[in-house]
Amino acid sequence: MPSHAKSSLEAGLIALKQGNYQTAIAQLEPIASSQSNGTASLQAQVGLVMAYARSGEASKAIAISQNLIESNNPQVQEWATRALEHLTKRKKRDQESKNVETGFVAFDNSTPDSPPVTSTLEEQPKEKDQVVEPKSDDTPPMVPLAKLKATIATPPPPPPPSVPLSGFMGSVTRTQAKLFGVIYWRQAQRAKAWQPLRKPKLIPLRLLTAGTFIALFWVIREILKLAFGFINQTLVKLPYLEPFQFLYRDPTQVLLILLVILIGVSPWLLDMLLANLYGQREFPKDVLNAHSREAVRVLQRCCQQRHWSLPKLRILPMAAPIILTYGSLPRNARIVVSQGLLEQLADDEIAVIYATQLGHIAHWDFAVMSLLLLVTLPTHKLYQQVSELGGKISGIWRWPVTILASLFYGVWCLLTGTALWLSRLRLYYSDRVASEITGNPNALIRALLKIAIGIAADIQKQERTSWQLESLNLLTPVSHQQSLSLGTIASNLSFEAFLKWDTANPYRQWFTINNSHPLMGDRIKRLCQIARHWHLDTELHFASEPSKVRRQSFLLQIAPWLGIPLGVLFAALVWLTWQLAFTLKFLNLKWIYEDWSFITGCLLIGFSIGTVMRINSFFPDIKPATVQTDDYLPNLLADPSALPIDSISVRLVGKLLGRQGTSNSLAQDLILQSSAGLVKLHHVSWLGQSINHQDLIGRQIIVTGWFRRGATPWIDIQTLETQSGKAIHSPHPIWSTFLAVAAQAWGAYVFLTG
Repeated sequence: MPSHAKSSLEAGLIALKQGNYQTAIAQLEPIASSQSNGTASLQAQVGLVMAYARSGEASKAIAISQNLIESNNPQVQEWATRALEHLTKRKKRDQESKNVETGFVAFDNSTPDSPPVTSTLEEQPKEKDQVVEPKSDDTPPMVPLAKLKATIATPPPPPPPSVPLSGFMGSVTRTQAKLFGVIYWRQAQRAKAWQPLRKPKLIPLRLLTAGTFIALFWVIREILKLAFGFINQTLVKLPYLEPFQFLYRDPTQVLLILLVILIGVSPWLLDMLLANLYGQREFPKDVLNAHSREAVRVLQRCCQQRHWSLPKLRILPMAAPIILTYGSLPRNARIVVSQGLLEQLADDEIAVIYATQLGHIAHWDFAVMSLLLLVTLPTHKLYQQVSELGGKISGIWRWPVTILASLFYGVWCLLTGTALWLSRLRLYYSDRVASEITGNPNALIRALLKIAIGIAADIQKQERTSWQLESLNLLTPVSHQQSLSLGTIASNLSFEAFLKWDTANPYRQWFTINNSHPLMGDRIKRLCQIARHWHLDTELHFASEPSKVRRQSFLLQIAPWLGIPLGVLFAALVWLTWQLAFTLKFLNLKWIYEDWSFITGCLLIGFSIGTVMRINSFFPDIKPATVQTDDYLPNLLADPSALPIDSISVRLVGKLLGRQGTSNSLAQDLILQSSAGLVKLHHVSWLGQSINHQDLIGRQIIVTGWFRRGATPWIDIQTLETQSGKAIHSPHPIWSTFLAVAAQAWGAYVFLTG
């Protein structure tokens, strides 16, 4: 192959993997049409099928697939047959959907649909205590190429890793082999008849639901008290103005009544909010039936059994696959799905995802989550509006707007933080309900993974986390942050290897405290247990042995927080010492130890000591000889014994993604798009730098820092460097040292002065 053809092929495949489909088409078309390149021409044609299909030109993709079927290579024929089958089904489904009057205008950035389920369900007599899923009228026949025991994740796919590249591609480079990586699903079967699961204990969920309401009420009340006090203090200091007397009143009773009323009217208020903010529309049942007949049957059957009205169906014009439920009672519940979810999931996967939402309704946790969404959506919209205003302002006035936007973002985080525990726990219960309703835990496993892939693809395409994804995140099945690495690593690492940390690390649950969603591996492992309970093969296979992690490493990891209870013990020891000294008339410090505020000083001192102990291990010197590059990133993600304290030095090359301007002043949306996938970045600003991190968004950069494997993998940045040599430093060690010194000084002051 000529060198220029080889470089064009490489460039086209890289553009394809990054989602730049028009660039990929421009690079691959000349090679595909050339008869002299042989193997390169076949590779280019495969890439063109993918690029055309994902850019909406299905007819061209079908034409090339038909040509590939006539190839002399049997593996090329096999791949083309599969691709043609999925493309044809996709085109037919689109035509059927257009024939149904919806009043909904489709958007441009949708992605091709996944293939329908390839297994059939047989009618079987209903036995006692067994649930039988009716046979689907639109279940397609078995795939002729069943010997592979898998179907393709996102059509049209390249050849699977199980097909020898030497037979299909000839001699290819390692880079090309990675570029042709594809997700093949086992398509593990569903239960045809299954025993109901043991009833779960709902008391923890009930208590946590009530606790979430109390926590939300308390946080809102304290925020209102702080705001009212600030307003009145400002009015007192201003001339000719008097404070508002009603702001001095206790807002507890009024706020409690208001929140109860908001829960009752939340369905209608959220209807208006989501329609005005994100273009939500009604979603006729007939249109859902065109995407998934099983989903309609599941909704109807479950609602009839529980004597519910059918939930009102809504749709959001979003390419990212999400689904959420809100309402105050089962009879006024709404299930909202995005267009992207309907297009990226198969029939049975859509059905089981809808079933998870029925689980939220059955457990009543959706009522409190609806209240939370009703409170946080306007707050997040204020943050968005102020941020956009800050992007239009320059000069000295931009700083106050930036501070105000950051303040609104902080309030939004504080409000959503009240529901983190409930958001995690309720998903375990809804997964269980969905499995029992459909008898298909394997489809739920595939659906969750495909949702993560779809969310990551949307972030890559938009080159930022959209406002919709962030503001609705708490109610979605999969978090946008946990989707970053999970949704992009599959071409370099198996799901089992990536999720082994979630299932095998003995300290994994400690790192989910500030996460909105449970560990994906933990959820899938529970679904696999349900599948094995029904004697089904599982979609993923996890090793049973736990990973070994040194206890000393974990204790060093939590040293700052471990210092807090140690500070309490120190305070108790000091108090006993002072009491003994006073009793023996040796020393009179009664004026100190009777003021219990000295305990606060001990807590701060303990936190400071723990932080100092951890700094050197948390931020070791980065040496060029030991730094890891992009190729090693999959190995770092696959290590089940890793902890954030391991602080692996990395130097990665890629594109910086994230929101620009004021909306990202706290670096809350900073992502690296490397050749190995997406990785979350943590950055702290340093005053006086000539350029900001927002200025580098959208550019190719080199990230040097410390990789940390936690519930969400991330990199603490040391430097961000452009190809032209401009660099931004992120002084994590300095800020940690400053925090430790400040806590020590404050604690000492409180301890000595009371």
